[in-house]
Formats: sequence, C-alpha cells, structure tokens
Amino acid sequence: MEGGSRHPYGPNQMQAHQTPLSADGRSGLFRDGSMPAHESTGRKLLIRGTAVLAIAVTIGYLTWRVAAGTVNLGWWWVAIPLLLVEIHNAFGLILYTFALWSLDADPPPAGAFPNRRIAILIPTYNEPTEVLLPTIAASVSLEPTHETWVLDDGRRDEVRVLAGRLGAHYLTRPDNRNAKAGNLNHALGRVDAEIVAILDADHVPTARFLTALLPYFQDDRLAFVQSPQDFYNLGSFEHHRRWNGELFNEEAVFYRVIAPAKTRWSAPFWCGTGALVRVAALRSVGGVSTDSVTEDIHTTIRMYRAGWTGAYHNEVLAHGLAPDDAVSYMVQRNRWALGAMQVLRRENPLFGPGLRLAQRMAFLTTLFGWFDSWRTFAYMVIPLAVVATGAVPISAPGIVFGPLFLLTLGLQFVALRLLARGHYPPILSLLFEVLRMPAVLPATISGLLPNREIRFRVTPKGRTATGRMRMPVPTLLSVLAAASSFGLAWFAASLFGLTPVSYGVPWAPIGAAFFMSVNLALLLAAIGRIRSSQFAGNRRAGTRLPLHAPARIDGRAARLEDLSLTGARIVIDPSHEAERAQVTLGIDLDGDQVVLACQVRRRITAPDGRIELGLEFDPGQDETVARLAVAVFEARPERRPRSVEPVVPGEAVERVVA
Repeated sequence: MEGGSRHPYGPNQMQAHQTPLSADGRSGLFRDGSMPAHESTGRKLLIRGTAVLAIAVTIGYLTWRVAAGTVNLGWWWVAIPLLLVEIHNAFGLILYTFALWSLDADPPPAGAFPNRRIAILIPTYNEPTEVLLPTIAASVSLEPTHETWVLDDGRRDEVRVLAGRLGAHYLTRPDNRNAKAGNLNHALGRVDAEIVAILDADHVPTARFLTALLPYFQDDRLAFVQSPQDFYNLGSFEHHRRWNGELFNEEAVFYRVIAPAKTRWSAPFWCGTGALVRVAALRSVGGVSTDSVTEDIHTTIRMYRAGWTGAYHNEVLAHGLAPDDAVSYMVQRNRWALGAMQVLRRENPLFGPGLRLAQRMAFLTTLFGWFDSWRTFAYMVIPLAVVATGAVPISAPGIVFGPLFLLTLGLQFVALRLLARGHYPPILSLLFEVLRMPAVLPATISGLLPNREIRFRVTPKGRTATGRMRMPVPTLLSVLAAASSFGLAWFAASLFGLTPVSYGVPWAPIGAAFFMSVNLALLLAAIGRIRSSQFAGNRRAGTRLPLHAPARIDGRAARLEDLSLTGARIVIDPSHEAERAQVTLGIDLDGDQVVLACQVRRRITAPDGRIELGLEFDPGQDETVARLAVAVFEARPERRPRSVEPVVPGEAVERVVA
C-alpha cells in the first residue's frame, strides 16, 4: 500500500479498519493479488514428476486396454465411447502438463514509461450507472496523463451526464453493429492514442494499473500486455467459501495459472479487459476482430501472425463483477464456448500459417478445454447405459480392471491439482464442470457450424431482478438427475430380479451404480446451487462490500458495517435521537470527510440495544460517491478529475474543459 495524498479522490483511512477477507490473514478488502514468487526447485520437481508419472501410467493403461483386447466390441456402442473418453482424459493431461510446466516469468520491465499517448476505453451497452461509476472514476484518476473514454452503445443520457461529471469523454455511434468489437473499432477511428487500455464497464482499476503495465511497451514489437481478472463481488455464483475458510473462484485457475503459464510459450492472449493494447498492432490486423463473439483471443492470434508479441503481468490490477446468478453464468460461459469454436473453425490455430509450434499447442490447450463438457456428459450417460441394459463394455476381470482404472483416474486428478497450483479442489471443480455443461455442450455444436450467425450476448451485471425469483434449472441437469435416480432404483430392482435385465457380469453394473451415485450427488449439488436463494436474481443496484470503519450519522459517532455505491449499513447506539427518515452519513477518507445525504430504508434494534440502519444514498451525489469509490477500490489519485463539456448522444467529446 503506497502512501497517498489528502486529495478529495485520495486514499482512505478505512484500510486500517477493513475486515480481512483472505484466507492467509492479509488485511484489506481484496484478496492478495500480487505477483507470485518463483516456485522452489523441490516444488517444481514434485509437480513435474507427478504429472509425468500420471502420463506414463495413463499411456500404459490405455496400451493395455487396446492391446489386451479389453474393449468389448460385443457392446461396442458403450465400449468405444468409454475408450474415447479415456483417450480424451489422456490427451487433456498431456496438453495441460505441457501448458503448466512452469509458471515462472521474467521480472516485469523496469525503467521510465515510454512517451506515448494513452487512452482508457470503457465499452458499455446496458450496464447501470452504479456499475459504471467506480470504473469511470477510478480510470480518470490514474497516472500518468491520459484520456478516459466511455463508449456507450446504449446511447443513454444518464451515462453521458455521469461521464461528464467525472471527467471522462463520452462517445456513441449510430448503431451497435458487431457489438463490443464494433464499439472499440469505432472508437479507434476517433481517439488520438498510441496505446489504449481496455476495461469492461464493471472492471475498476487500481492505482498501479497503468504504471505497472506501461513499461512493457519499451519493446516496440509488443502488441499487448494482459493482467488477471479478479472480482469484488465475492458472493457471486462462481465463488465458494470452502470448509477451511479459503475462497474458491472458478476463474482463478485460468487467470493466475493457465494464462501466465502461456508466457513461457510466447502465447499469452488478450482477455478483453484489464489489458493495454498498442493501436498500431490492432490497425495492422484490421482492428478488433468481428468474426467471433470472443474478439480478444481471435484478435490475438491475428496479431501473432502479423509478427507482434504479447505479455502477461500476473498481478491483479483491476476488480470486476463475476456473474451473480446461474443465468448470467450460463450466458457468459455459452458465449465463451461459442467464440472458442468460431476461432477454432475460422482461424485454425493448430494448422493455419504464421504461428510457432509452441503457440499452436498453447492455443490448442485453451480451445480443447471446452470439449471437457462432453467428457463429463459421457461419464454420466455411460453408467446409465450399463445399468439399464446390462452392457459389459470391458472384457477383463473386474479385480484387474477396477484397480487399474481407479489408479489411473486418481493419478490424473492428483496431477491436475498439482499443475493447477492448488486452484483445482477436486469436488468443487467437478461441481462447476457439471454447472458449465448445459451452456457449453450446445455451444460446441453450433459454434462449429458454418454460415451460422451468432449474436453477441452481454453478461448481465448489476441489478438483474426486481424480486428474489430463484433461477430455473437447465433441462439437461434435471433430466440427468431424474435418469440417475431412476437408474439407481432400476439397478436395485434388477438385482432382485424385478426387471427384464439380468447382470451376467455383476462387477460392471456395480461399478456403474457407484459412478451413478457420485454423478447424482454432483447433479443435486449443482441444482441446489442454481436454486439457492443466495444466487437468486440480484435486486441490489450496488455490490455490498464488508467495510468496517468509524462513521458519523448527523455528526454523532457510528460504525460502518458494509458499503455499496448506493448505500450503507450503519450501527448506532440507543442514545441517538428518535427515528428520522433522512440523515447525513460522514466517512473519513484520510482526514477528509465524505458526507452523503441518505434515506433510512431499514431500522432494526439488536438484542444489545444497538440500532442498525440500512441507508440509501440520495441521487445527484455522483462526484461524492466517486471519491468514495476511488478510495475503496484503491485507485490512488494524484489529481482531481477533469470536467468535460456535456454532449448530445451520438457526438464525440473533442474538447476537455479545465
């Protein structure tokens, strides 16, 4: 934490009072996002040795499966899919061992920033102003000197006014052609910059965002530098507090392990937000790609083919919003999978020209991973087929096959967990594989079909519901859960001769029933998560952050318990005056008082007599809330944001007013 000024948008004293949220006891609102230390030699040997052992055992197991004639072609419609799934496992393990062999990277470049014209671009479509406000305020406050542009495809007056109040430029266009990619390309034709920082509407940069990434551009062939995505709504659908207190985030394994490991193979890729990109590199490939709904990786491949390079800076420099509910989660994963298939079909990174062998393998690892959902689906359907029909896909004694199969599968799990550097807890990872499946399976089919137009679907952010309506369960999960339940009942009935099916080789249906039980447990856990009231539609306009700090209500001492950019929860003692509908809330920001007019929306008396107030900030206080946002998100400013002339929607702001 660097020292800051007493500027109205400066750092805050609340840091000393914040509740530690990270499992390692570090203080501060956000988990540790610093650059990881280099791995010790012993740890590298353990990870690599286990992975190589798992690959060797897997290859030996598959060789035995084929050479010893264990594939029972009498039941080929079950035996061959099972073998293909096992081959898929082996191929995936080899790819991930290659990809994650080493995470160690060269230290970030030191030295002065290159003298370049810089602009921050914030594309937006339908995100509410409560989501946009902290992103704009923090972006405007960053050093060094730059311009901040809000690219509004929603053409909304309230966003234009907000941008002007906070000191950002505002730009719209006549249509929404090509969605985010088209919005960025339109801006590139109007913004005078050599390097652009691209931030999604919900991604709030920290103070080091520009200063940490700009030194990479001392390399004149560098097209972009990407930083990890991380999230401040820690109660999102993809977050989970584990039994030991550690916070699991499904995306962490990609952004803190897989993505930085690609640096070793000269194959990191732009991930759409949290990155700096050289404008000349974009223009050399015709701008941001509009040929897929994942324009970032698609554009990256084209820039590599044009001779540019990329970099990954493994330090969290911005915090965004992860999907709050299952519907938003499915929309996002479906779009990512669709885009991956479009890239695979249109760019063919494995065999197309212009890429190094290591780059081809690195991109193959990323794109191939989307087919894992088919493996998950097969592991659920094959046991059903065995139990329902009495099929015996394995021509080998159960006492031989069972231990070999379980040993191979167990070693694969251990190797993947070690390769993921602790970001792959087996049960949670399996649960999220099940949760992704309904979104990914159809995408891997439709995304590979030629001449099919696919519309870009924005991931909903902020308020997504007016009531606590629980999310619908995808039909696929419901059907699989019902089939697994019926399958277990059928298995029990068949053992007692109550069905037409007889099990001539008992160990096969017994093993299948065991896997079916595990599958059913995962399916029910997935359905329970989707239907949980915790992940019902988001009614809040702003995400609540657990900040604990001294505060004042109407000038009298109080305590802040949590805070959003639309309201706060405050505890006062009984000596406060009688009920009032409107109060003023004061919060100390490094000696500078932020005072907000609030409406009291909830008043609860605790057993100890203290009173808890739920406050909602009055509208029209954007500049004050912006000061609060910049302090909370650690976007340490050194200067007051500039003001910009308001403009009519559809016109670009061309002049900055002092």
